[in-house]
Amino acid sequence: MVKIAICDDEEKSVALHERIVKECLQSVGIGCEITTYTQSRNLLYDITDDAFFYDLILLDIEMPGISGMEMPQKIKGYLPNVRIIFVTSHTEYAIDAFELSIFRYVPKNNLEIKLPAAVIDAAKLVELEAGQEYTIQTANRMEKIPYKDIFYIQRDGKNASIVSSAGTSKVRKSLQQVFEELDAPEFIFIDRGYIVNIIQIMKINDGIAILKNGEQLPISRSHLQEVKRQINQFWGAHI
Repeated sequence: MVKIAICDDEEKSVALHERIVKECLQSVGIGCEITTYTQSRNLLYDITDDAFFYDLILLDIEMPGISGMEMPQKIKGYLPNVRIIFVTSHTEYAIDAFELSIFRYVPKNNLEIKLPAAVIDAAKLVELEAGQEYTIQTANRMEKIPYKDIFYIQRDGKNASIVSSAGTSKVRKSLQQVFEELDAPEFIFIDRGYIVNIIQIMKINDGIAILKNGEQLPISRSHLQEVKRQINQFWGAHI
């Protein structure tokens, strides 16, 4: 079940967006729960008050009070993994939307075509990240780490260190053992000493994988082309 918020100061637009979202997700068999807003401050209040959690937010840019352009930075502190889709008739904001790490930018003059594709892509990504966990169990403790929270796994002597949004956890297993236990296409070797979660890669630049948490990991020359191929194959299969 994907939890979605729609915010636009025009009630007709809210109703239209809601219809499109429901129809497109129903067509691919993805369930959703939608909450609508006509004032950005009410959406922000619900999020900051911890009353509501959302996987995906559709935002109009031009709104009275707090504009859509101001909202992402205010929201991300409370919902760091939320996907935001800008829906607007103002194409001049496209570059700014990219700089704010917006999932997708949808112009209102091409809504019926662009919005369903954007919503389906975002919902598939949410489903992909949900549910799976890696379990570390010893005589003294048991720890479960959601796959979606794992940034990378690093060889640490005879151990493997799992770096996630919750911190670093060590497991007394080889990197290959952990890789086989994960058994998920989003995890790939970028070097003999690193396994990285494809979902956490923002970009690859000059043989460096730049992750969402800001860390930069080297990709060995022998792995570089294969890493690029696996990333393209992964997103081609899931988006």
